Amino acid sequence: MSTQPIQIQPLSQPVDIGDEIASFSPEVEAEIDRHLAKYPVKRSSILPLMFIVQRERGYLDPPGVAYLAKRLSLRITDIWEVATFYSMLHTKPVGKYHIQICRTLSCKIMGAGKITEHCSQKLGIKPGETTRDGRFTISEVECLGSCGTAPMFQINFDYHESLTPEKVDQILDALG
Repeated sequence: MSTQPIQIQPLSQPVDIGDEIASFSPEVEAEIDRHLAKYPVKRSSILPLMFIVQRERGYLDPPGVAYLAKRLSLRITDIWEVATFYSMLHTKPVGKYHIQICRTLSCKIMGAGKITEHCSQKLGIKPGETTRDGRFTISEVECLGSCGTAPMFQINFDYHESLTPEKVDQILDALG
């Protein structure tokens, strides 16, 4: 009986994001150092560092992802897997006001589809798009944990619950 070597495929495929690596001010580097000091394993700091890079660069752009991989001694793919898993992390630019509409069961039953449609009509964009002026992006996301007050959406980090088209208009009009 002949034995053939087993070919083990990686669980994920490599991600090519180019050669550019982001750089940050000494103040931001110091903030990153403070986070790294909190964790005995560097990889554990991945989420707080992603938020810092996103805050500084607007989203997790390829140079920012390369920076994180280098700083945490991880593969680009390791960073990319986390970045693409969480809806609060952005791998492409989003508007000044990111409207994340919950689309899971409670919200769906309570009318999230109508809220999405209303936002789309009011802003002239579909989910996944950003207005031409860069002010608004609409996304549909999984559960935001506010099932008892469905339908709801989150704009940046603020929750807005028990939505109606009229309430959506008030919220969006107040943003200017």
